[in-house]
Amino acid sequence: MADIPIIWILGGPGCGKGTQCAKIVEKYGFTHLSSGDLLRNEVASGSDKGRQLQAVMASGGLVSNDEVLSLLNDAIARAKGSSKGFLIDGYPRQKNQGIEFEARIAPADLALYFECSEDTMVQRIMARAAASSVKRDDDNEKTIRARLLTFKQNTNAILELYEPKTLTINAERDVDDIFLEVVQAIDCVLKKKQQNAAAQC
Repeated sequence: MADIPIIWILGGPGCGKGTQCAKIVEKYGFTHLSSGDLLRNEVASGSDKGRQLQAVMASGGLVSNDEVLSLLNDAIARAKGSSKGFLIDGYPRQKNQGIEFEARIAPADLALYFECSEDTMVQRIMARAAASSVKRDDDNEKTIRARLLTFKQNTNAILELYEPKTLTINAERDVDDIFLEVVQAIDCVLKKKQQNAAAQC
């Protein structure tokens, strides 16, 4: 894994992570792994594990780290041979998750934190829910605010622990302005990876 960049994508629901991830995938050909999508796919599969996960998610709680880590690990293992890099979206959500991820899978090269006010995120999620043909159980204001509160408490601890590798980006601006900053950060990581690889030759 040493030559493949791993980038954590952090930010509250509705901060625009998904939009930025799509642009990163288009430009760099990275593999986008969203912990939320992996969990929802498991729920959609109708498995026993999926039903247990659904109950936790519907109440706005956090799924156990072991469950999320094993889903991520499997997905990374499947894509490892062909991937140019990994975007780990919505993970870690707690400090200990970051520590366990780095111990069990690989150290992250960069954490991009998309900073956005709570009101902006609530408005965006409610608008997304209203426009969507698929209604998600967790897209109501009460659950959203509960998720945002949990998110904020946990994220502060993550940002403190991983400050040296974290770039905080103002996510209330134009999508392309945000992406310019993202590209600079990723190009820097790729350059370092190439230099390290060259040094080992």
